[in-house]
Amino acid sequence: MLKVKHLKKNYASFSLDCSLEVKPGYVTGLIGQNGAGKSTTFKAILGLIQCDGGSIEIFGQSALNEEDKQLLGVVLSDSGFSGYLTISDIIPILENLYKRFDKSFFLRMVNQFELPKNKKIKEFSTGMKAKLKIIVAMSHQAQLLILDEPTAGLDVIARDELLDMMRDYMAKDDQRAILISSHISSDLETLCDDVYMIHNGQVIMHEDTDVLLSEYALLKVDDQQFEQLDKAYILKYKKESYGYSCLTHQKQYYRENYPNIVLENSHIDDVMTMMIRGEKS
Repeated sequence: MLKVKHLKKNYASFSLDCSLEVKPGYVTGLIGQNGAGKSTTFKAILGLIQCDGGSIEIFGQSALNEEDKQLLGVVLSDSGFSGYLTISDIIPILENLYKRFDKSFFLRMVNQFELPKNKKIKEFSTGMKAKLKIIVAMSHQAQLLILDEPTAGLDVIARDELLDMMRDYMAKDDQRAILISSHISSDLETLCDDVYMIHNGQVIMHEDTDVLLSEYALLKVDDQQFEQLDKAYILKYKKESYGYSCLTHQKQYYRENYPNIVLENSHIDDVMTMMIRGEKS
């Protein structure tokens, strides 16, 4: 569906070198801190900025024709319709932009999420604007959604509603796919099939979400336990007041061989913090 190999973009104070793949039927997450390179990657994929190297394939092609572009649904964090338009105003725009625009689906979703059709978009709340962006991206039967920080700035309820929209979108066609970025990594635990972690323009981890949540763990050990610990399966460690916290991707090994140490199941936030702030063993 989408293959990115060593995508490079150089700025004065930042360099991107990113590789990732999005498979049909997959929701793939790109997580990282603000400024890690998520938006730069998305803009390069979409051809909005010129790349300095690497390759991008979408639907098996390096250059998209107009017909293939119709199969993309895009939400960018810094783009949207003019605030002076209403939903009623943008319907004819969408009908002209997309050959497969589904007006009945669009209006059904607008009604479901109680978005006012004749109110100017600039008067919408942050959550209403975010919902409208997602509805537009889904309204023309796109095969691949590219969503850059679609839940940023939203409260918990609004974020949950948007995630449900994405699940419904994927459930209707097993050949669809989503690439979604977020710095709120906990949002992606129940949505994504796999996750790429990016830091300072580099992908530092790629893992299936199920594996990350079931096999990764944090070990909490004192200084003596740390010295005696087999570090063969320790990815990163960090000094703490009680001793050390250690990130492992082989939870069962330490559970069986070190029954007296504290072992906690990790979440994506824990893994990201350790991978970025921890030291390599």
